[in-house]
Amino acid sequence: MNPALPNRNWYYVYLLRSSKTQWIYIGCTNDLGNRLKEHNEGNVYSTKRMLPVELICYEAYRSKDIAYKREKNLKSYRSGLAGQKLRLGIKKKGRAG
Repeated sequence: MNPALPNRNWYYVYLLRSSKTQWIYIGCTNDLGNRLKEHNEGNVYSTKRMLPVELICYEAYRSKDIAYKREKNLKSYRSGLAGQKLRLGIKKKGRAG
């Protein structure tokens, strides 16, 4: 785990993967532990139908503005998410290689 995790002065952009559907969710928070708990307890509308979810990646930022810009980048430009998936070794189903 990131040594910055307990510090609330950090902001986190995170990716969750549904064990059920393999769908990827992108979010941003300043309390990663609590936010993951909310997701897995079914308290987040966007991921409620995806449960269970697992944290597959997170990035820590000192600036809230930069963190939310990164989240927006990953959500808006699918190539940003595609690049992140490539770095994580996540492949699309049905694709060779």
